[in-house]
Amino acid sequence: MNKKVVSRLLVACCIVTASMSVNLVSNAALPFFSTEKGEVPSLAPMLDKATPAIVSISVEGTQVSRQQVPEMFKRFFGGTDEQVQERPFKGLGSGVIIDAKKGYVVTNNHVVDNADEIIVKLTDGREFKAKKLGADEQSDIALLKIEPDALAAMPLANSDELRVGDFVVAIGNPFGLNQTVTSGIVSALGRSGLNIGGYENFIQTDAAINRGNSGGALVSLRGELVGINTAIFGPNGGNVGIGFAIPSNMMKNLVDQIIEFGEVRRGLLGIMGQDIDSGLADAMNLDVNQGAFVSEVSPDSAADKGGIQAGDIIIEINGRSVVSFQELRAKVASRGAGAKLELTILRKGKTEKINVVLGDATQNVVIAKEIHPALEGATLSNGKTKQGDSGIVISELISRSPATIIGLQDGDVIIGINRKKVDTVMQLRTELEDAKINFFTLYFLQRLLNAPAFKIEALGSYKKFSGSE
Repeated sequence: MNKKVVSRLLVACCIVTASMSVNLVSNAALPFFSTEKGEVPSLAPMLDKATPAIVSISVEGTQVSRQQVPEMFKRFFGGTDEQVQERPFKGLGSGVIIDAKKGYVVTNNHVVDNADEIIVKLTDGREFKAKKLGADEQSDIALLKIEPDALAAMPLANSDELRVGDFVVAIGNPFGLNQTVTSGIVSALGRSGLNIGGYENFIQTDAAINRGNSGGALVSLRGELVGINTAIFGPNGGNVGIGFAIPSNMMKNLVDQIIEFGEVRRGLLGIMGQDIDSGLADAMNLDVNQGAFVSEVSPDSAADKGGIQAGDIIIEINGRSVVSFQELRAKVASRGAGAKLELTILRKGKTEKINVVLGDATQNVVIAKEIHPALEGATLSNGKTKQGDSGIVISELISRSPATIIGLQDGDVIIGINRKKVDTVMQLRTELEDAKINFFTLYFLQRLLNAPAFKIEALGSYKKFSGSE
């Protein structure tokens, strides 16, 4: 074939794909082009293989809400401290079969959260009752299991190889409309700071995603899973060309932990830091304008043991670039405790490689300073109130420390922050890191045996807080 013919074919391919908004992945076979004469370009051959792995999920459950009863109204509610309301609900979403032999289905946590019954419907009309093996609220991932009866699974792509401009296809069940396919491109990578979830490292796409697409697949033209569709930006939850998906690599790391432990055991590096921006780069005479700046290293942490120092800039994880501190945080947390990572850092203008073994972010006892400077001087541990409710116990207070200055006392049990309930140290850490605030309100229960719930407002101004990992 001469060069002129090749050039014409390449131009024709570009014109066709641009008009159809479909995916052309470099070095990939093009399943929508047939060798047969007269065949019209189509995604159908790829979708014939991919769509059987996409399922519809319907749930039923009971939503429980608790509301504190003001002292003056307690006699109207039988003298109780809180009012409990239960409301039945139904919901629809999507999921992806990732293991046909074991019947594993991945979806979003918010699709199946609080569900008493989960029904998975396949493309061939069969329905299965699903069991939830585990979930992670902060990353919005849930793993279900159905009967492995003649299932079709979708192969996983290496989402680290995605590039902005790669074409992708979203498959799901928006508004209950089964097997809806939309196409677009990868608009951006490593999106964070959206306040969608606790750990954000999203793929942004302009493929149309609507309500009901949650938990569905973002697919390459190879028919491989590159992401789990999870959120949209738009008025009233409608599509305006901005959708987000959890990268397949991040999903797999989390799912592997659920399979092995029944829960997600997050990795912990043990640093505080912030994004590299132009202001910080100018102030510190840095040669880079992206990465994760390390402002503090926790003693005896994974970072400390690995040799990371304050002032270092982390620019790569296992050879993959790190754009922001939030991206670093999400990738570290998804790896799991005990994972080995190779970090590339900039130190005094020179590049170095550092190997670390991640700690366990779910450990029961932590030094409060690792979570927020305003809590310095206290030790936090998972525990329970006198009533048996889960909370975070304050202990080992250092006199005249920031923690005592804001009013914390030994034996206090934190049950909420900024009107949001927290049950564990990990949840408290996540809420403070996500908010990126210096002012917050902690809610306590049972400082004294019969004391009502109370709150402490804290100004965390002892040092600038940017985030930790």
